[in-house]
Amino acid sequence: MSSKGQEKYARWYFGGLASAGAACFTHPLDLLKVMLQTQQEGKISIIQLTKNIVKKQGVRSLYNGLSASFLRQMTYSTTRFGIYEVAKQSIQGESSFLTKVGIAGLAGAAGGFVGTPADMVNVRMQNDIKLPLEKRRNYKNAIDGIWRVYKEEGLLRLWSGASTATSRAIFMTIGQLSFYDQVKKTLLTTKYFEDNILTHFVSSLTAGAIATTLTQPLDVLKTRAMNAKPGEFKSQWELITYTAKLGPLGFFKGYVPAFVRLAPHTILTFLFLEQLRINFGFIKP
Repeated sequence: MSSKGQEKYARWYFGGLASAGAACFTHPLDLLKVMLQTQQEGKISIIQLTKNIVKKQGVRSLYNGLSASFLRQMTYSTTRFGIYEVAKQSIQGESSFLTKVGIAGLAGAAGGFVGTPADMVNVRMQNDIKLPLEKRRNYKNAIDGIWRVYKEEGLLRLWSGASTATSRAIFMTIGQLSFYDQVKKTLLTTKYFEDNILTHFVSSLTAGAIATTLTQPLDVLKTRAMNAKPGEFKSQWELITYTAKLGPLGFFKGYVPAFVRLAPHTILTFLFLEQLRINFGFIKP
């Protein structure tokens, strides 16, 4: 709220900036999640995996692919947050929850498609550290990775896994944005919460839990598709049946690190976003 009690609104690009800021803190957790998801055999805890990586490669290796993570947030998150905010603000009066779910779904679909190239390079750069030296792709940074994929594997390969990435982004955006707005709105109707950091924290934590549950199966499929060798999976169904060999829980592989990563990322994103809105937002004329 402004000093005159008028509501401030977020600018369309605030979501991308907030998500990129959050990625600075959560990238190591995202890396661990990817490595757990690409295992087909054996079980290893997130703690043991972290110890192994740090022991063999050093602490800095936990930030492998950070440039791709930034690029992903500035494409994927800027698109979905931007579309959601602009569409929501263009509606006269208070929009219903179902309307917000619909807007979030469309915004997520657009963001997922736009962000697929950076997402694929991000997955590959993160997974590189567990491969033998002779099999590593060794992308210098996100731009180098995208250029090499285009040059070595063709333009269409940049959108490998786009269908699962887009489907995941739809559920992710619904779980994060529309549920965040709804939980926050509900909390503000009580006498215990105001438009402050506590309310933003509780709302974003709830949204993170919902988003993780909605997206984990699609996230596992997306990660496997992007990390696969050309021609390894002939269809989406073959990828699903390959993952299903692990049983139903195979689709929730890496769930704990996914939640441990997504919850802080969601919380930090919305805390940053709300601060941007409060300090640099605008008041509707």
